[in-house]
Amino acid sequence: MHLILIGGFFLPFVLFSHERAGPSLGNNTRDLLTSSATNIGVFALVFGVAWLISRASSDQMFLLWRPGWWVAPLGLAYSLLIRLFVGIVAIGVVAVLLATKVVTQETLQQLSPTKMVDVGKIVDVSAMQHQPPYFWLTVTLVSFVVAGLREELWRAGTLAAMRALWPRLFATRAGEIVAVAIIAVGFGAAHIVMGPIAAILAGLLGFLLGLIIIFHRSIWPAVIAHGCFDALSFALLPLVLGKLQHLT
Repeated sequence: MHLILIGGFFLPFVLFSHERAGPSLGNNTRDLLTSSATNIGVFALVFGVAWLISRASSDQMFLLWRPGWWVAPLGLAYSLLIRLFVGIVAIGVVAVLLATKVVTQETLQQLSPTKMVDVGKIVDVSAMQHQPPYFWLTVTLVSFVVAGLREELWRAGTLAAMRALWPRLFATRAGEIVAVAIIAVGFGAAHIVMGPIAAILAGLLGFLLGLIIIFHRSIWPAVIAHGCFDALSFALLPLVLGKLQHLT
């Protein structure tokens, strides 16, 4: 039941995301707060029920605060390293595609970041540019709580269930890495509404965050890293869009 409730939490997002009209966080500050509260409340209920059923320890769920006061600086450092790694991978993929002539330079020049990753499915792009409360709530509440905390609790809870149910497969360090890779596929699939590029990047991000959890035996450095990664991405969005509009 623990695995079904927590591990399957984002399955409806994968199955029914195409039916949603407009950004999932709404078009204004009030809608964003309502949507955020709903997302947090529903997940907290499901997570709490699953944890109550399984009675897993805080250590098994990777909830212990580790490594002390290093959590925040480590999370920030990991966020920067992840962004650098993802950027290098993206450049490498583009180089391979160009070298194999799968795509041409003309094709790449016609693609903007907003076409490759449809952020409009998550946030209202115009509101990010023109509504300061909406912008700051996205950078703080959405990045660190709705995304960072909620999704790392989901990742750790799913990993804990896999370790407990199939210890021969997933209880060792190598097994945990395999489990994190499997979970990352589901995490990427949950972002498919934003496009295939976004789903692939989310899967890669999820795998790296999972490795952080495994290494520190705690979700908290991953929560900070996740929050900082999303916050910087959202913070740069108005600037990037403004530049693109100016060029257009």
